[in-house]
Amino acid sequence: MDVAPRIVVLTGAGVSAESGLQTFRSADGLWYSHRITDVATPEGFARDPALVHRFYDQRRADALAAVPNAAHRALARLERDVDPGLAIVTQNVDDLHERAGSSHVIHLHGELNSALCTACGSRLRWTATLGDRPPCPECGSRTLRPDIVWFGEAVYHLDAIEAATRACETFAVVGTSGVVYPAAGLAALARAHGARTVLLNLEAQDGGFGYDEVRLGPASEVVPAWVDEQGEP
Repeated sequence: MDVAPRIVVLTGAGVSAESGLQTFRSADGLWYSHRITDVATPEGFARDPALVHRFYDQRRADALAAVPNAAHRALARLERDVDPGLAIVTQNVDDLHERAGSSHVIHLHGELNSALCTACGSRLRWTATLGDRPPCPECGSRTLRPDIVWFGEAVYHLDAIEAATRACETFAVVGTSGVVYPAAGLAALARAHGARTVLLNLEAQDGGFGYDEVRLGPASEVVPAWVDEQGEP
């Protein structure tokens, strides 16, 4: 963004879950049926790339079939209405925020619709499968991997995210447990720099952080209601 956003919204799996996408950390989530070390680490990819590609090819297909819900659409509407702006920082790797109409979306953990070439470092827009080991369009090497931040790897865009967080007036957390760092520290960072903090979540967080405002319920209900109020005096 050219100017610092007035509102920063951190979104997590609880937003996309209402569009039918399976979460990772819930009792019946993706980590329940897949070992993290097998499908979400560089070592797992080196050991069995076919397994990792099958896992993310299915995640990509599921995300492409999903439809943005009322929470995604409300945040896109808020971006259009708020001045000087709104930024969405998302832990999600789908593109539902963008398809709902949001244009200032920062993906902390990468994107399913992106491929990373481990040979030349190119990042490529990618919506097809990777399981058949296609060549990199830039260098020709068959070394593409999902452009996803795996365990043990550094998250993306952290400097820009922290700068936006320090500058915002309101910091809202939507659909995430808020216990995984570095995302877990963003609300505290915002408050330390004078922002009002808001939690819009299915359940209260257990981390000792006191939000200025807490609204509990499904994101598709609490987010549109909160957005409606942002234009009120």
